[in-house]
Amino acid sequence: MSTHPPRSADPYRDLAVIDARAPRLNQLLTGLLALTALLTGAWPLVALAAVQISTGLLLGRRWCLACRLYFGVLQPLLGEGPVEDARPVKFANQVGAAFLWSSTLAHLAGFPSAGNLLAGLVAGLALLAATTGFCVGCSLYRAWAFLRGIRGGTPGHVDLAELGVVPGEEAVVQFTHPLCVDCQTLETRLSADGRRPVLVDVSRRPDLARKYGIAVVPLAVAVRANGSVERRIH
Repeated sequence: MSTHPPRSADPYRDLAVIDARAPRLNQLLTGLLALTALLTGAWPLVALAAVQISTGLLLGRRWCLACRLYFGVLQPLLGEGPVEDARPVKFANQVGAAFLWSSTLAHLAGFPSAGNLLAGLVAGLALLAATTGFCVGCSLYRAWAFLRGIRGGTPGHVDLAELGVVPGEEAVVQFTHPLCVDCQTLETRLSADGRRPVLVDVSRRPDLARKYGIAVVPLAVAVRANGSVERRIH
């Protein structure tokens, strides 16, 4: 029987978030397949990696072999890791699949150098993400969100009245998500410091997330009574 606390997010139902360790295992397996293809010349391994990623994207996590391995075997042994937004991870997988399919088509068309170049890029970036946690595809997603007008910075003004704050009072406003472990930790810390936050659940109020440009949670700000933001707390 597992001695770890129950997981906060079901991997096959709570699709808005994901245990951060699962994508890293997927990146490790993808990177190793692409690297093996480069070292051995067995380019069909690139096609195999492309099929695996694409199947998970099209049919869901239950069809992702790395996800099944992680959530079925490793997570019960290790416990749940940090829970993060699944959208950057999905976008990174889409980019990886596009490169892998392009590599496969290049080999089929008789351009092995181009195919190897594309496979090498996937191998390098996937293994970088798996070993360091730095995901280039995720960074591209956040840049794309920024260009669409979703800013990850600190809002300059918050309408306290629409959050139910008593007129004339200051407040600490925290943008949160019910499945975000870091959000829960921050709320506990703020409450312990005597600064019980006014919570804005971005899953229930996406309109406020868009209004204030909240791309990543948790985010907490100290707001003056007139609605101007005094400073960012987290």
